[in-house]
Amino acid sequence: MGVSQHGRPGVALTEVRRAFERLVAGGVSNSEACRSVGINRRTGTRWRYGRDIPVTGGRTLHYPPLITTGRTTPISARFLSEDERIMIADLRRTGATVRMIANELGRSPSTISRELRRNADPVGRYRPFAAHRSAAQRRTRRRARRVDRDDALRARVQQLLALRWSPEQISRELSVEYADDPARQLVTESIYQAIYDPSSGVVRDRTCIPLRTRRRRRRPHRRPDARRRGRLVAMTMIDDRPAAVADRVEIGHLEGDYIVGTGNRSAIGTLVERTTRQLVLVHLGHDRSAVALVEALISVFGTMPAPMRRSPTWDQGKEMAGRLELTRETGMPVYFCHAHSPWQRGSNENMNGLLRDYFPKHTDLRGHTAERLAAVAAEINTRPRKTLDWATPADLVGRHLTLA
Repeated sequence: MGVSQHGRPGVALTEVRRAFERLVAGGVSNSEACRSVGINRRTGTRWRYGRDIPVTGGRTLHYPPLITTGRTTPISARFLSEDERIMIADLRRTGATVRMIANELGRSPSTISRELRRNADPVGRYRPFAAHRSAAQRRTRRRARRVDRDDALRARVQQLLALRWSPEQISRELSVEYADDPARQLVTESIYQAIYDPSSGVVRDRTCIPLRTRRRRRRPHRRPDARRRGRLVAMTMIDDRPAAVADRVEIGHLEGDYIVGTGNRSAIGTLVERTTRQLVLVHLGHDRSAVALVEALISVFGTMPAPMRRSPTWDQGKEMAGRLELTRETGMPVYFCHAHSPWQRGSNENMNGLLRDYFPKHTDLRGHTAERLAAVAAEINTRPRKTLDWATPADLVGRHLTLA
């Protein structure tokens, strides 16, 4: 047997796909399953989720998933289980009343009454296994969507989609337009589901999905409790900073971040002192890795007066993976903002916006020398700032260092 195009030497592609499917069905991550069977990660992603290919004319061709994992959605605990139905049958045979059975199972009496009424056989006997099968069959019956049952509602949604309205905008418009008719109001998620469902009549031409992304399928979302690859752990959060840092009464506490160039291939480190708004630019050259950043920060902090280097506060980016080495070499604790909370580093975020006058977006930042960065920082630090009552950061730093 020859070498498989995607898998290991001597293994048929069909066998590789079956092995990949078994691993995914067993809960193995997509990347790990690809490594185990010897295929490229993009191939595994296409096998698992399908693929969208843009073509001329703004259309997108959709290739469905080549494999399915066979994974089923867990049944909600609000539905009676097979074991509970067996208990209902046993208690019913002993002459127990509906309320007695409900108390024994911890269910509502109406639930038990409805179960006995719906799932008994034609002569009134309650058989638990047959009842469980009947309930499962009813649960899998698909009910038509509201937007598919109501022709006028469907037409209105299609009209707004044709005007490039987003599902959220459509949902808001329907709540206003049909304020007195709740049956014709739709939440945003209902509109998204109708758009992505091939059996729905909302989208007639499946080759051109009326969303800005033009995706034929929804992207899989990670579970909220799942750990993201490369995420920093054991961080000292901003809540643990001394009160003097939050009140800006003590100099030497800085806020740090990157500004990045085109394609995220270049970067400049930015440090802003919270009390004086003094700016320090960190030259990274052609290397924006975590190791390069830590080495550059150690070098920069080594040239600063002791009162000006007490602690940095950063976001949760992976570039601070070397924070322990930074603390060990400089003695400075590193604090981290909460996720998706850039306002907790407001001075730095504002400064990064000012720096775009000197380092525009979508440009390569690798061509700026350390001398150029120092000149830009000096120019900004001698500029009067309204937030400092029109003093300059350089003047304030000099005053604080004189008093230190």
